[in-house]
Amino acid sequence: MVHESMRVIIDEHSALSAMLRSLIMMMDRGPLDDRDQFFDVLRAMLFYVDEFPERLHHPKESTLLFPRVAFLAPQTQETIRRLDHDHAKGEASVRELQHLLLAWELLGESRRFVFDHTVRAYCLFYLDHMRLEETIILPAAQKMLTEADWNALDEAFALNVDPLAQKSMRDPSFDLLFSRIVMQAPSPIGLADA
Repeated sequence: MVHESMRVIIDEHSALSAMLRSLIMMMDRGPLDDRDQFFDVLRAMLFYVDEFPERLHHPKESTLLFPRVAFLAPQTQETIRRLDHDHAKGEASVRELQHLLLAWELLGESRRFVFDHTVRAYCLFYLDHMRLEETIILPAAQKMLTEADWNALDEAFALNVDPLAQKSMRDPSFDLLFSRIVMQAPSPIGLADA
């Protein structure tokens, strides 16, 4: 049985993975002829990463899921320490990316390499972070958590879900953000070329 909180985590990881891969695709493409649009899309993508995963997704995992899994499956404790450390530095990492992007936009090409290198490293780091959660923590949770544990997690996770991952629960205030990314990003990332 797949519990609601497990489905929420997987759906949120899927939405975030798509955003991270889109960031890399945007960097592969580069600004070409429309610098303003390019930077608008990257800013919107980084805003999403900062706004939802860093502020709502990580706290749910670190305060609700990880402690219970660590207690019931002690073999996961080292991985959980690493994941919690990742969560603790996540917001600062996104803010650094936002600053580096602004530096490139305002100060020019001399700042491009640093942003490019840093954003690619961040995306790969984050994809690996989610892989660890999905291959080590979630299977341990599935195996060890009781029905009462899952009910508590399901209730807590239902309170704040990713507005881009849950179509049925999409926050209308995020529709503008999602539309902006999709409508301004070039194909195959978005629809700007259509």
